[in-house]
Amino acid sequence: MEDFVYLDHAATSWPKPPEVATAMLNALQSGANAGRGNYSLAIGSGRVLVKTRSVLAGLFGVSNAQNIAFTHNTTMSLNMAIRGTLKVGDHVISTMTEHNSVRRPLEYLRKTLGIKVDYLKVDREGQLDLKELKNAFQPNTKMVICNHSSNLLGSILPIGDIGDIVKSHGAVFLVDAAQSAGSIDIDVKKMNIDLLAFPGHKGLLGPQGTGGLYISPELDLEPLMHGGTGSQSENSEQPSVRPDRYEAGTQNTVGIAGLLAGVQKVQSLGTSVIHEREWALTQRLMEGLSHIPNIRLLGPSLGAPRTGIVSFVVDGEESANIAHRLDRDYKIAVRAGMHCTPLAHKAVDTIESGAVRASVGVDTTEHNISRMLAAMDELYGNARSR
Repeated sequence: MEDFVYLDHAATSWPKPPEVATAMLNALQSGANAGRGNYSLAIGSGRVLVKTRSVLAGLFGVSNAQNIAFTHNTTMSLNMAIRGTLKVGDHVISTMTEHNSVRRPLEYLRKTLGIKVDYLKVDREGQLDLKELKNAFQPNTKMVICNHSSNLLGSILPIGDIGDIVKSHGAVFLVDAAQSAGSIDIDVKKMNIDLLAFPGHKGLLGPQGTGGLYISPELDLEPLMHGGTGSQSENSEQPSVRPDRYEAGTQNTVGIAGLLAGVQKVQSLGTSVIHEREWALTQRLMEGLSHIPNIRLLGPSLGAPRTGIVSFVVDGEESANIAHRLDRDYKIAVRAGMHCTPLAHKAVDTIESGAVRASVGVDTTEHNISRMLAAMDELYGNARSR
């Protein structure tokens, strides 16, 4: 795989740091079930969870690490937050750039509980009009949900400003950090974030099957799952103590050990350094693609803030065909299609064609970008035949 160019970091980071695999192997060979025994092996596994929770708390400005619950992915975190908060008759404000991990739970609750949902429009660069946000609040508005960065457009929303508005209206603020955790600084207190859903396997460099949800101490979510926690076993109801209340069943200790190694790698590099480097690579990719005929770039314009995502369409060409040719003929991996965010495609008029998404990560190199540009130029430069 040495000559393979991987540009799908928005789906999952790859390759993982060597430290991640080492930590996972060590946990697999030496760990028992965390929280399910008083012997040394079980206690050692428990320490992995405690340390990982503590490191994540430091990364996100969380004062009490017990307010972070481990999950399998961002989707599970978002479902925990949405379904654990909303009740019959509640109103929710969201945006057109949300992932189906937000939209589908909301639409399910619209049908089953009768909640009301407004998806606010975004401009061509993926930005909200904050005046429209303010005007969207109703007396029964319970929650505002938005992504920190669009997984299609790479746009970055002003989470701090949005958090101030939400707080002033007394609503709950849920942020989907699937495309920002690990590459953009996040402080839940400063940004007035009540619920932060994040993946372990993307910008935090951990393995698939890991993620988490920060839950404000002022909130008491209804647990998504009920079952054994290793604590208060004499009670028939789910424990009230955190994080046990939200972590029924055996934890993915091996995956969480890998996540710990991934987060420590992020901390050693620095989120601001990672973000600046990824932004520079996107600018080079955008600048190069802009010179190829019939390509339309999506999201923020050249020079504007964005995460490491560059999506585009080629006039008259199916996005899936472009991705297939890049993989087959050039060994370049990109994502094509709807990206689980149809409303965002509607917002930028790509709902019929879909789009090609190239996304960079920690290990992406200038040479990778050169390979991508050379391939696209060979395929579509100078209006060559497709």
